[in-house]
Amino acid sequence: MSKIFYGRHHIDDDDIAAVTEILKNHSLTQGHTVDLFEQEVADFVGAKYAVAMSSWTAGLHMACLAAGISPNDKVITSPITFVASSNAALYCGAEPVFVDINPETVNIDSELLKISVKENNAKAIIPVHYAGLSCNMDEIFAISQDSGSIVIEDAAHALGARYHDGSMVGNCKYSLMTGFSFHPVKSIACGEGGMITTNDKNIYNKLLRLRSHGINKNDDTLSNLDLAYTKNLLNPWYYEMQELGYNYRITDIQCALGRSQLKKLPKFLEKRKHLAKIYDEAFADLRNAKPIHINYRNFSSHHLYVLKIDFEASGLSRAELMHALQEENIFTQVHYIPVTSHHYYKQLGYDTANYPNALKFYDQALSIPLYYDLTNADQEKVINIIRRFIS
Repeated sequence: MSKIFYGRHHIDDDDIAAVTEILKNHSLTQGHTVDLFEQEVADFVGAKYAVAMSSWTAGLHMACLAAGISPNDKVITSPITFVASSNAALYCGAEPVFVDINPETVNIDSELLKISVKENNAKAIIPVHYAGLSCNMDEIFAISQDSGSIVIEDAAHALGARYHDGSMVGNCKYSLMTGFSFHPVKSIACGEGGMITTNDKNIYNKLLRLRSHGINKNDDTLSNLDLAYTKNLLNPWYYEMQELGYNYRITDIQCALGRSQLKKLPKFLEKRKHLAKIYDEAFADLRNAKPIHINYRNFSSHHLYVLKIDFEASGLSRAELMHALQEENIFTQVHYIPVTSHHYYKQLGYDTANYPNALKFYDQALSIPLYYDLTNADQEKVINIIRRFIS
């Protein structure tokens, strides 16, 4: 009996051929395929520049450094996200500050954010587009303009999603930078990998340096001219480390896969939305379970399909339900344990009781299978078994 996972990548012969072509004929890393992938993503979302890296976690670190976040700064984000969103602030010596979620969207609450930004004199805001639904970026952008804060969108879930004005997430009209993840369960897969988009050329060049040991061989003005030139000719071996950077490079192998996957992204998105609407209809009459984002299907990239389940009313704990589903080869997940509930953050003094909406959501959330290759039969099986257990 085949296993039905909460999320899964789709790989076809075109993807395999694209990777094979690189393995046979091209540079495996630091080659032209990276540049092509970056340009194609920038064009897709409508941004001027894009920089690919080894993971979006690395990208978050790079974005915070490029934004000038430093020790004693405060960075605001959501407690309902993966730990990478706030860890990036810690990497820079800054202090993460959490703002509770809006119960309807599961995204950061704009009204609470407005208060927190002023109280904390926040250097930056990292709004998280949960499950592929954009935050209210026009409101968040207005808050940032009033406060002088920098906005870095965590769009790990949201490649292909749209803002409420219909434009593409990642065009950076509301932020300094936006970042995407190419982990296998995301909109497109590179194995691992991430991408930052921006419309700021200085930020773009800084990201290029941070990605590769503080070295940008393309555009930087050279400082050590005696070493760089011989008789007014640039020495062909010369490069210059101009700041402390990292090895956060992505390979051409991954980018070849990413380019092939990007061509299929529209059909991936359409299938995910179609499956989500089938779930919506199937669960509409349940008293003890309600889908999130049911009113936002035309904007979301549908990275996750999350049910909010009243486990107490259903007479079944979440652990019991997940184990029962596993017995049927259906594998679900919880997104996420609040960041403030993790041992490390509790040791820093954070308490999830201060974020009641996040805590209530966590107590009820269950991510059920949603991916391009989910068959009608498998989805019907998921629906029938969940209805049997919680109705």
